[in-house]
Amino acid sequence: MTTTENRPVAGTDPRTGQELPTGIVESTPDEVRATTAAALAVAPALAALDRTRRAGLLRSQADALESARGRIVEVADAETALGAARLNGELTRTAFQFRFFADVVDDGGFLEAAIDHAGPTPMGPRPDLRRMLVPIGPVAVFGASNFPLAFSVPGGDTASALAAGNPVVVKAHNSHPATAQLVHEVLTAALPAGALGLVFGREAGRQLVADPAIRAVGFTGSLSGGRALLDIIDARPDPVPFYGELSSLNALVVTEAAARERGAEIGAALVGSVTGSAGQLCTKPGLVLVPTGPAGDAVVDAAATALRAAEVVPLLNERIHHSYLADTEQLRSAPGVQTIATGRPTAAGFGVAPLLVGAAADAVPAEAFAEYFGPAVVVVRYAEPAELGSVIAQLPASLTATLHVGAGERVPDLVAALGRTAGRIVFDGFPTGVAVSWAQHHGGPWPATNSLHTSVGATAVRRFLRPLTWQDAPEHALPPELRDTPEPTLPRRVDGRLEPAVERS
Repeated sequence: MTTTENRPVAGTDPRTGQELPTGIVESTPDEVRATTAAALAVAPALAALDRTRRAGLLRSQADALESARGRIVEVADAETALGAARLNGELTRTAFQFRFFADVVDDGGFLEAAIDHAGPTPMGPRPDLRRMLVPIGPVAVFGASNFPLAFSVPGGDTASALAAGNPVVVKAHNSHPATAQLVHEVLTAALPAGALGLVFGREAGRQLVADPAIRAVGFTGSLSGGRALLDIIDARPDPVPFYGELSSLNALVVTEAAARERGAEIGAALVGSVTGSAGQLCTKPGLVLVPTGPAGDAVVDAAATALRAAEVVPLLNERIHHSYLADTEQLRSAPGVQTIATGRPTAAGFGVAPLLVGAAADAVPAEAFAEYFGPAVVVVRYAEPAELGSVIAQLPASLTATLHVGAGERVPDLVAALGRTAGRIVFDGFPTGVAVSWAQHHGGPWPATNSLHTSVGATAVRRFLRPLTWQDAPEHALPPELRDTPEPTLPRRVDGRLEPAVERS
């Protein structure tokens, strides 16, 4: 919903830096209020949908995305320069994500249904108690700059909130407004009116977070942006949950044994992880710990060679471009930092040169522990285990930590130390690429995230639910999942014992 009274919202072609007119304008305060009111009005109907129909809605979203694949990829590529291959893969992931959450809904375990029948206890008679998780209400979602699909209008926050039975209002990211509008049009054709709203503009985002209809906020972006939204939430008369995915260094450790066995292989593959999507991934490894000596030299030399040859897409927007240039210049001039290699810059637009710098473990400057959103990586050389442990102790919390070890090598102390700072430990691989699955987690201690559950994996649904207990309720007042008959189609804990779902023929 827009009017011609507000400022236009234009995209930008990162390949040229030229503005891309969209015909979109910023949402007015009245339009934001109307969008949240529509979400609040449809919330009871969404919450009342049985699991079969809710799962069907999610699968219809996946079908709608795939039916419009060509148009979506074309528009998204014009606004992000991420390339058709990357964007097609992202669209496939996003459709899969909707279907995955449909499977989560079908399973029903996410509701945590529990029944304690009335009866005697050592503390006296117990009433009949039945508990499960219920939808929290309208959810505000902020689209991310670096994922125009998987973490934006149709992303994990939206899919998991809909799976939980809540309407969603998305604040579109200004890096890809036309993509946001197109995807919104595609998805809303298969949803009840008000179930998925969309607003544009920074002020609209502030108003959205403060709106009393909004019961939770999902955000993927910068630490400063997350703090600004938290300030708005704290000023509300009724503060609501904020689920932020904010900042991550994602350290990678190479042991001496791993460097001896496959140092060149690790170095070359590292560069692919650092420069993919121009390093604009929240899981990009930003600091790599490599042993001194010939084995470590093989890692660094291979990385330098690969980085000089890497082809890197432009950065997403002018702000990211400016920050990358300014921040990496400060990194290069920090005490104890040496430039090892620079890559080939893109000629026009928001193109930059990838960067590999080095420092010694006994003199690592604070700049080495910062996140650089772009194709830059810091290599820290350690001479002995004590130096390695000292650097690990200084690492900020991150989404991931990666460990490359030799064949048969066991390093329990390293695993434990890295596990204290990260939400996911990757062994002998690279952290870029986050599979959608039941066991996945995409978080970490602050400032990586500020919540136990995140936008990837089945537990993403848990963020947008709240517990509700029915005491001595008649059968007709209970949701189907908590009734004694018919037999349940979801796992439940009954009188303390976990009972599996009963298969229906």
